[in-house]
Amino acid sequence: MRDVQFLRRAYERFATLLHELLKFGIVGAVAFVIDFFGSNFFRFGLGLGPLTSKVLATIIAATFAYLGNRYWTYRHREQSGLAREYVLFFVLNGIGLLPPLIVIGFVTYTLGLHGLVAYNIAQIIGTVIGTLFRFWSYKKWVFLAAPVQPSVEDIAPQAGPLTTR
Repeated sequence: MRDVQFLRRAYERFATLLHELLKFGIVGAVAFVIDFFGSNFFRFGLGLGPLTSKVLATIIAATFAYLGNRYWTYRHREQSGLAREYVLFFVLNGIGLLPPLIVIGFVTYTLGLHGLVAYNIAQIIGTVIGTLFRFWSYKKWVFLAAPVQPSVEDIAPQAGPLTTR
C-alpha cells in the first residue's frame, strides 16, 4: 500500500513535467521527421548543399514545432506575446541548429564523407545534442510558467484574537 501511495505522490508531483515531456517528445518526433526527410529531399532530391539543406528543413520543422508546442505542449503556460515567443523560439532554434551543422560540416568537409548514410548519422547525432538544448531553453525563455494563483490561505487574513481600543 505504501508503494502505491508513494507512486501516486510522485506522479502528482511530476505530472505536469511528465505531460510536458511526452507532448514535447511527440511534437519533436513529428518535427524530426519533417526535418530529417526534408533535409534529405533538399540534399539528395534537389541537390542542394548539405548545410543549406539542413537549414531549410529546420526552418520548416521549427515552424511546425513552434505551433505544436505553443498550442498543445505548453498551452497551459502564460502567453507572453506571439511576436516575442516566435522571435525567441527561432533565435533559440538557430542556436539549437548549430550542433547539427557542426557535425554535418565536420563529417562532410573534414572527413570527406558525402554519402547518404554519413549525412544521416551526422544529422541524428547533431539533432540529439540540439534537442537537449531546445527543451531546456523553451521552458526557460519561450513558454513561461503560468502565474501562480494565490490560495485562499494567502488571501484571507489570519484568524486570531481581536483587539480593540
